[in-house]
Amino acid sequence: MTEEEKYMSRCVQLAMLGAGNVAPNPMVGAVLVYDNKIIGEGYHEKYGAAHAEVNCINNVSEENKFLIEKSILYVSLEPCAHYGKTPPCTDLIIKNNIKKVIIGCKDVYKEVAGKGIQKLQNAGVAVVSGVLEKECNDLNKRFFTFHQQFRPYIILKWAQSANGKIGSVDKRIFISNEYSNRLVHKWRSEETAILVGTNTALQDDPLLTVRLWEGKNPVRIVVDKGLKLPPSLKIFNTESKTIIYNLIKNSTEENLVYIKLERENFTHQLLNSLFEMNIQSVIIEGGTKTLQSFIDEGLWDEARVITNEELIIENGIPAPEMKNFILTKQERYLNDMIRYYKNHPEL
Repeated sequence: MTEEEKYMSRCVQLAMLGAGNVAPNPMVGAVLVYDNKIIGEGYHEKYGAAHAEVNCINNVSEENKFLIEKSILYVSLEPCAHYGKTPPCTDLIIKNNIKKVIIGCKDVYKEVAGKGIQKLQNAGVAVVSGVLEKECNDLNKRFFTFHQQFRPYIILKWAQSANGKIGSVDKRIFISNEYSNRLVHKWRSEETAILVGTNTALQDDPLLTVRLWEGKNPVRIVVDKGLKLPPSLKIFNTESKTIIYNLIKNSTEENLVYIKLERENFTHQLLNSLFEMNIQSVIIEGGTKTLQSFIDEGLWDEARVITNEELIIENGIPAPEMKNFILTKQERYLNDMIRYYKNHPEL
């Protein structure tokens, strides 16, 4: 690993601390380096709050302030050049007379998209981009998908038995163990929204909140085309905002938002609606019919499948059938094997 890659790796590390708190903004980390020593570092901590570059420069101690203009700034994403909820970071860099900036990857957001780099270069700042570019792009895969494909980043998740069943037809069965369950709640805390279908909401009566991990609850989304679900279900409490996509009505009742869609191209309409509401990512937790509909239409980005290798379910509900995928990683938590897949449309 080169010196540049080492410091960019630290930027990525820092950026990940903002997971679940900065959307729909990207996760960004920054470090300020003088004479091969980090004198300041920071990350984008919360949506609407100071950006990584601001926190990084503010992190420099008083006795080292004079070193700022002699230092190299590393940042995982191209600095912004526009006024949003905060002023442009390019202006701050230029004001502090920083002469060299090393960037992980360019921003795809239309208000930035190369303008940050150009503004810095016009001010005489030397800019190097593309250091650990793949890692920096992957860090903000949700943000890039949202702005390039005009839909949320979609994660499919389900748990299945060793014989490929996601549940029993006559009773509720808990498939994954307590360690995997805690991990699932961590996953939920990192996404903007969580989605289930009518059958899962009715049969499992889930809360769809973060209880086993520290973090904010995702927006709950349920597909209930015929509005068959009883109001007594936990998903209809006021603990978290809930959006009900259906074929019948539009209305808002306290924390419940009903959105009517047309039957034709229902899934595409749903994703368009989420895009318009600035929902950048969705984790879909079932059931089979809902998951399969996204798989069949190719509208997914990654899947996380938990398999209890010691459990056999007789008379069970078949798990979804994957298509056009590659296995990217797998890890074991006692009797649970978790496999991570990526959508690969060319296969």
